[in-house]
Amino acid sequence: QNLLKSRLAHRKSREEIFRTISALRQQGLTCSEIGRRTGFPRRSVAKWLQFETPPDRKRAVLKRSSAWYFEEYLKECWENGIRSGNALLPLIQERGYEGSLSNLQRLLAGWRRAEKQEQEGPIKEDQILAPVRDPETGHAISPVIAAALCIKPRGKFTLEQARKVEVLKEGSPAFTTMRRLAMRFNGILRGRKADPLPAWIDDAIETDLAPIVRFARTLNRDIDAVRNAIEMEWSNGQAEGQINRLKTLKR
Repeated sequence: QNLLKSRLAHRKSREEIFRTISALRQQGLTCSEIGRRTGFPRRSVAKWLQFETPPDRKRAVLKRSSAWYFEEYLKECWENGIRSGNALLPLIQERGYEGSLSNLQRLLAGWRRAEKQEQEGPIKEDQILAPVRDPETGHAISPVIAAALCIKPRGKFTLEQARKVEVLKEGSPAFTTMRRLAMRFNGILRGRKADPLPAWIDDAIETDLAPIVRFARTLNRDIDAVRNAIEMEWSNGQAEGQINRLKTLKR
């Protein structure tokens, strides 16, 4: 019975994803733009749009290198509260999984998006985030300034910058989330200990904020190199490169 519920829940999630992608396509959006809005790879979007209904996955053609091969077991773990990619990876590896952590996290990210959309309802396309305004000047705080403040340590703030950060936190939950993650990541780099990195990647992917999700996935693809860059004293080139990548979140 639990397995049947899991299958029905996952089928419902896939239908929700399919409806979202189809609706965006009907508005004239390209596959690339739909991918940016939903977080799915452009190729995946294009494949979904080839069908009139959500395509069923045929387990017979799946290989053990695909996380979908273990869909039923993963869904059971998901329903039992085990939702971290790093926690699930060794469990399916014991069952023969031959793929990467990033492949597993892509599957889980889709489940998170579908679940979040089901709970919150569809986002209106014409919904525009109001700018956060400086209470003293009345002018909107520009994205460039917000991005700079997002990654700047509190100890280096001027009084004016500290005030802007408080206003941004009150007016933008996304800014609050990204600044918290940025400070955690900065602490990992400066502490030269990579052990907290996998948990950071999981938390970043779960935010569903496209810039930070892309950054986390990039880290995950080269996680061994990033670990070495953080912990090896003879070179910090990779770590500095990742700091620069983090700064591109202003986009």
